Amino acid sequence: MPIPGTPSRADLVDHLVRTRIAGDVATPRENNLSHYRKLANGDRNYWLGLELGDRWTDEQDVLAVMAERCGVNDDPEYRYGQDTIDPDLTVDALERMAGRLRKAAAGKQRVLFATGHPGGLLDVHRATAAALRSAGCEIVVIPDGLSTDEGYVFQFADVAVLEHGATLWHTHSGEPMRAILKGLESAGRPLPDLVVADHGWAGCAGQLGVDSMGYADCNDPALFLAESEGTVQVTVPMDDHVTSPRFYDPMTAYLLDAAGLTDADADANAESETD
Repeated sequence: MPIPGTPSRADLVDHLVRTRIAGDVATPRENNLSHYRKLANGDRNYWLGLELGDRWTDEQDVLAVMAERCGVNDDPEYRYGQDTIDPDLTVDALERMAGRLRKAAAGKQRVLFATGHPGGLLDVHRATAAALRSAGCEIVVIPDGLSTDEGYVFQFADVAVLEHGATLWHTHSGEPMRAILKGLESAGRPLPDLVVADHGWAGCAGQLGVDSMGYADCNDPALFLAESEGTVQVTVPMDDHVTSPRFYDPMTAYLLDAAGLTDADADANAESETD
């Protein structure tokens, strides 16, 4: 079961490994390498809303970035079997994400949340949005009537999602985010100061010049490449759909505590403003 409260870094690392959010993850090596190859071969389904051009046409270059930023096995001859995410890299990235969330809270910025993995990450985003709203941020409300070829784009619990057939839809596409940003512009509304998302939602926002951070699995290399190029500010490596979404609760608690967005922090900030 998830550990209660806000974990220490060591406790969180242990939890990530125990629940297979990091460490020996469920995604096999052959799946990882297949996705790296497809990205390098120009399959845009694996570009996650980014424009990678011809900069990543060698799958060994992709593997090198994934070994550095995600912690997969760096041996190109290792083709089958178990692959890994380094839990320390996960926590390092959470701390970088926390720094940008702290900046958003200090500036009371407009923040948009979105997920292509609602079965795993919806509540991570919802809890982060709630904490930022309590800190005075504006959580961006998306325009009504948005759609893509895959389905309808709407907001559920402060998080933009894709709906198809009365079901929240898993998608890698960047088109839902593109629809949101175009819809905001058409309505004469300002774009977000920050997007916190995953999959193509994060990639597309970064590609279109919006500050963007996201979560990504070890078989989704595009966001890690984007972070290495500076298009996406932070990419957190982790398995993005483990057996229970409650397993992400300690990770979310650690993130919000590091960002100064816990209830105790909010109370302290309120007291300092009234002094």
